[in-house]
Amino acid sequence: MILETAKSTLLAPFELESGKLERVFGTLAARKVDYADLYFQHSRFEGWSLEEGIVKSGSFNIEQGVGVRAISGERTAFAYSDEISFNALQDAARATRAIAAAGQSRRIKSNQGSLPVPLYRAIDPTASLDSADKVALLEKLERKCRALDPRVTQVMASLGGEYEVVLIARADGSIAADVRPLVRLSVQVIAEQNGRRETGSAGGGGRGDYSHFTEARLDEYARHAVSQALTNLEARPAPAGTMTVVLGPGWPGVLLHEAVGHGLEGDFNRKGSSAFAGRMGQRVAAPGVTVVDDGTLPGRRGSLTVDDEGNPTQRTVLIEDGVLRGYMQDSLNARLMKMPLTGNARRESFAHVTLPRMTNTYMLAGSHDPREIIASVRKGLYATNFGGGQVDITNGKFVFSAAEAYLIEDGKVTHPVKGATLIGNGPDALTRISMIGNDLALDSGIGTCGKEGQSVPVGVGQPTLKIEGLTVGGTA
Repeated sequence: MILETAKSTLLAPFELESGKLERVFGTLAARKVDYADLYFQHSRFEGWSLEEGIVKSGSFNIEQGVGVRAISGERTAFAYSDEISFNALQDAARATRAIAAAGQSRRIKSNQGSLPVPLYRAIDPTASLDSADKVALLEKLERKCRALDPRVTQVMASLGGEYEVVLIARADGSIAADVRPLVRLSVQVIAEQNGRRETGSAGGGGRGDYSHFTEARLDEYARHAVSQALTNLEARPAPAGTMTVVLGPGWPGVLLHEAVGHGLEGDFNRKGSSAFAGRMGQRVAAPGVTVVDDGTLPGRRGSLTVDDEGNPTQRTVLIEDGVLRGYMQDSLNARLMKMPLTGNARRESFAHVTLPRMTNTYMLAGSHDPREIIASVRKGLYATNFGGGQVDITNGKFVFSAAEAYLIEDGKVTHPVKGATLIGNGPDALTRISMIGNDLALDSGIGTCGKEGQSVPVGVGQPTLKIEGLTVGGTA
């Protein structure tokens, strides 16, 4: 059904039957290539934003096109067109084929029998509510935030939906397709007291429609955003120095994503630029640390039924009990490294080449009760939410700012602190994990990952973690 939807959306309106696709691959294969594909995409996006009690903007965008790619050795040739037609495909193919020596074309066939089970419904979220109801949803969230505390002076909220249909035809004779819905709702509040202003934020989403945002979820987002803002109103300057740091479950896994995850992507390791390059089978983390990338979680923001080369996504064990077991791969890097594909080829759109990218990356749970972890710390920092951060994948060095953090004193969480930054080295931090909680949680569905100018939706997660000897930059 999904393949038929993709064909009727992306091929039939432009009279691109399989014979014409074969001719395009014939043009590409006039010179020898190791891999070639056509990536067709049709997307509809919408966005709504509320500020100062009114919806100030609404946008709707339709985008479609096709990318043509050929790979020979380590070289990739790529061209794209926002016009889907046989002539445009042939022009792109002629522009792409200039990279190697003689070869032959192959017939295109549909591998319908091997298509994976969809991880989400093939629905259009932009059509799941009318415009008035989308505005009402934002207004309801604002009312919920303001009703929680009179110190809330401003509420900003945004709602977004996306409907994406993709079809991938490959020179090896296979066709794959996917219909990808995606929704997200975000809220930021400003609270003010005695001339001091602080912010808090929350949100979530996934691969579904706007029914994802139930009354209970709206209440949760409002409570979380307002609580964070009010906590920060009471926060003292964060101390600085080397100390024990406890990371909360869920979204703090973004530190793992940035400081460790990117270093486990195949391209960085093939080129030797990752701190994990050449360390397969070696201990890279403390015992008990197991990190996986899993694109098969139903309905999650980072999940894909098939990746952007048409391969089913997988659950890939990256680090097992502290030992490096795998990298995330696309076809180019898997072939050159002589390693298996993992279904991690991703691209922002038809106008971009694929790269090995994360999907949902998280650390598995351990055996410790989170209360036991807190009680074991004499003096340290408890970080429950993160803002921005930076990492250098060549050496793993990272800097992350905590959006919500507290002091731990004599085994108890005491007062909140503001201005804390975590400074360290990703591979080194993995070896400093001394306790792993039994409370694994994934983020609520807000993550977006950037790499080489491309942004894609991702998921992160982890249990409560105790890390010894991290450097904390503070303002005290």
